[in-house]
Amino acid sequence: MKINRVFDYEIDNVLRKEIQELLFECFETNYPKEREYFKQLPHFRYLVFDEDNANKLVAQVGLDYRVMNLNGKPVKVLGIIDLCVIKGYRSRGLGSMLLSEIDKFCQNKSIDFLLLFADDKNLYLKNGYRFVENKCKWLKIDNEKQSTLGIGFEVINELMIKETGNKKWEDGDIDLLGYLY
Repeated sequence: MKINRVFDYEIDNVLRKEIQELLFECFETNYPKEREYFKQLPHFRYLVFDEDNANKLVAQVGLDYRVMNLNGKPVKVLGIIDLCVIKGYRSRGLGSMLLSEIDKFCQNKSIDFLLLFADDKNLYLKNGYRFVENKCKWLKIDNEKQSTLGIGFEVINELMIKETGNKKWEDGDIDLLGYLY
């Protein structure tokens, strides 16, 4: 297996189509078939290719770097978006491999926390993430029309974080200062 880090603006049309197919297969009816993102493009991605199978794209994760507001204080967050592995390659450790690659990337960088919203928590729990119960504020986006709907404000049970810097996560309010991953 080979992992490549690519900036989204550098992805050519052939690879973009492969990413679209991977995301649609993994997320099925919830994912727009014609896009390689759900609500917003990530800043960059890690892509996993099977070198023994004609460099087939078998897994991916998007990453979004931004400042958020945790109880009135700015925190630097790397958001994990749409981590997925195609069906024939699951249970081979590829998800953990991607999370390990993200951990390595965060070393000695100005990143306080990794943050994600998990439907399936097991992969993340075994890789050092934990659930937090913060009241979230975010920009609501209609993913079909690609338009702003308003502001959301509620506790989201799927919120998970991992501390990567010297700051400690606090209970309270988290303003994502943007869209929900």
